[in-house]
Amino acid sequence: MNELFTTIATGITAFTATNLDDLVILTLLFSQVNKTFRHQHIVIGQYLGFCTLVIASLVGFLGGLVLPSSWIGLLGLVPITIGLNRLLNSESDSESDTELETDFSHSSALANFLSPQAYSVAAITIANGSDNVGIYMPLFAHTALSSLLVIVAVFLVLVGVWCYVTYKLTCQVTIANLLTRYGNHLVPFVLIGLGVFIILDSASLTPIFLAASCLFLVGLIKTIQYSKFKTESL
Repeated sequence: MNELFTTIATGITAFTATNLDDLVILTLLFSQVNKTFRHQHIVIGQYLGFCTLVIASLVGFLGGLVLPSSWIGLLGLVPITIGLNRLLNSESDSESDTELETDFSHSSALANFLSPQAYSVAAITIANGSDNVGIYMPLFAHTALSSLLVIVAVFLVLVGVWCYVTYKLTCQVTIANLLTRYGNHLVPFVLIGLGVFIILDSASLTPIFLAASCLFLVGLIKTIQYSKFKTESL
């Protein structure tokens, strides 16, 4: 029994240490909920992303396959791309929400699971999870199978707790008003900052190459935006 309590405490400690930053990100995501970006997209995306991180850690545990942290850190380009796209296409985002409102009004559970919104949340979770993999791999490697199953179960429960806590934060009047007023303007910068931190912290790219990559992404987004405008004007 003592071993079970110790294993549960280990799981709680490991999860908390590696997911404190997710509280801020999830709070911001929940503040962006509308008729096309729903609560279930965030919860499903968070579980998809976190389960991917756990599976990646299990692959290293079972097969000895250890991905270099610099490779994982390159996933930081995902939140940077999402943030730049939202920053450069703020007006078109609001228009697309209106256009897609009807399509998502009858969405099923399967549609929510397969939706681009859920995958976007999952991508952000994975990109922010290089420290998770770095901690979970050695933790799993020194854990018996029975204890491993308990730890993973604790992780999955805590993902739900994290989602619930951040959702309740957005229900507070003061916090909700602040997020409603400034959230749309703040989220792109938070995502870009998150991506930059992930890449620099994992030494995936030098600051010069990172800046060049961001400029390339800006040009790519602008090109896609211009092509879309030309197509719609024809």
